[in-house]
Amino acid sequence: MTNQTRLASTDELESIFQRELATDRWAATETAYALAVRHRDLGDWPASQEWAQQCLRLLEGFPSETEEQVATGRTSVGGVQLPTYLHSGVVEERFGTLG
Repeated sequence: MTNQTRLASTDELESIFQRELATDRWAATETAYALAVRHRDLGDWPASQEWAQQCLRLLEGFPSETEEQVATGRTSVGGVQLPTYLHSGVVEERFGTLG
């Protein structure tokens, strides 16, 4: 796990994402969101959009009827703050309409 007091590089986050994708799809969804934020903050809008879309694709596999179902399991990933609730509305609000 990365040190939560510093921002992880996008390469570090991508490595975390690949591991989580094989073992914990919800954690991978959270990390995809963090990657979208990191790339946006670095000014790489195309990569940010790609990761936001990846996050949305992963979210499609989870139920989202209740707050418990969309509550994030962590407060941050690689130093990137996660929203309390992660669902398509939050992603689209923060990254615009993707498609």
